[in-house]
Amino acid sequence: MNAAPLSVRAAAPTHLEAPRVDGLTWRPLARGDAPALAVLIQAGQEADGLDFRFSEAEAIEIFDAPALDAERDTIVGVDDDGALRAWTIVFTFSGDETLVRAVNDGGVHPEWRARGIGSQLVAWGTARARQLLAASGKEAPGRICQYLEESQRTAIALLAAAGYAPVRYYAELRRRLDDSVPETLRLPGVTIETWPAEDEEVRVAHNLAFADHWGSQPRSKEDWGSSRAMFAPRWSFVARDEATGRVIGYVMVDRYEHDWEIAGYSSGYVHLLGVLREWRGRGVAKALLAATMAAQRAEGIEFTELGVDTANPSGAQGLYAALGFEAFRTETLMSIEV
Repeated sequence: MNAAPLSVRAAAPTHLEAPRVDGLTWRPLARGDAPALAVLIQAGQEADGLDFRFSEAEAIEIFDAPALDAERDTIVGVDDDGALRAWTIVFTFSGDETLVRAVNDGGVHPEWRARGIGSQLVAWGTARARQLLAASGKEAPGRICQYLEESQRTAIALLAAAGYAPVRYYAELRRRLDDSVPETLRLPGVTIETWPAEDEEVRVAHNLAFADHWGSQPRSKEDWGSSRAMFAPRWSFVARDEATGRVIGYVMVDRYEHDWEIAGYSSGYVHLLGVLREWRGRGVAKALLAATMAAQRAEGIEFTELGVDTANPSGAQGLYAALGFEAFRTETLMSIEV
């Protein structure tokens, strides 16, 4: 075995200590906590000045994540009245091969902040992540990480104090769906179709398209089919090679309708956009984006949004700029590289 997994195992704690906070008791999260968990996360998002909210539907599907053991991978602090006040969830991904990732996510209700809870939760989640990396049995390096918006300065500072460092930056872009939206493009030898009812072939195409993207790992069948609460199939499309029928590109779009009032406008969010390497530079990505923007605009949607790795060398940022997308928010990936 190589050195990386051995060092991961050596660093993994054997026992996790729950935070010690007056007025809170600690236990794992359960599916029945989903509505209260959503309210707790929303309170933190409001305090952090974010213009989006975590929905109850998204909270419910947390407990369907294929690699999540809620009994061991989650912890929640409950006050004397039974209200959820602080939480941590550590997510892993069953398809990881060359890099084993653990996302250490969590938060504290605004009324309970500045009491040392956040730092204890970061420590608990980091320790649990090390256990999961050690137990993966994969001969690969590990990454313990969390994605944070630029306004979440306190959380960024807590992670930095625990040994996390910024390793990547992402820009959130948006484009108004006005009269300048490009018409649906026709490409020689390519057809643009609505999202298929059975999308295993899209998963295969995704894994090929993202094989050369920084930090990306293959999606297992289980991971691919999860977290679909916000998925908007009628705004999502695939591109096929007419000669073979093979999926050569795809755009997967989400609809976060509960965020529209807070943001001040309606939108669709491009969750994934990929094109096979041998088909890049032929306008496939532009055609897919044109198709989804046209579909959203036909329903009266005001903006299309997407995220991009600011260090992406594929030319994606140039494509988005040419299509009229503009940056409006940034996100940082904080990580411990194991």
